[in-house]
Amino acid sequence: MAAAVACVNAWTARELAADGLLVAAERQEVTDRTASFRWYLRFRGEEKDFITVWLTLRQRTLHHEAQFMPAPEENVADVFTYLLRCNAAFYGMWFALGPEDAVYLVGRVPARLIDDDELDRIAGSSVLYTDDHFPTAMALAHPSTYRRRPRRS
Repeated sequence: MAAAVACVNAWTARELAADGLLVAAERQEVTDRTASFRWYLRFRGEEKDFITVWLTLRQRTLHHEAQFMPAPEENVADVFTYLLRCNAAFYGMWFALGPEDAVYLVGRVPARLIDDDELDRIAGSSVLYTDDHFPTAMALAHPSTYRRRPRRS
């Protein structure tokens, strides 16, 4: 566990210093016995201003999640069909329903496998999958209110 904490802390510090997609990070010690440590990593996105990835170190696993979108208001079956089909192409994470039926990208890896490459994969995939699939999912789920952003140059 100490090695996993040290790895996440070092990776986070390097990523913040690199001035890349990671724009903020916060580490929180968890005192409710559900986990040991939690990190909130805030990344710059294309389709969403920010994508926040929560890393939660439990006894033997590192759980990661990012809120993808609020609960669908329209075309619910079509939205869930789209998201489930997307899951087939993902590596190490998947769409799942969370609190209030919001959609999350979630996954977990054994704590002993945490290294820079694994953290790069978690962060990169969270940002890539969100940027790639958020516009379609939101257009299906909220057609009367969602408008896709113009591409940044």
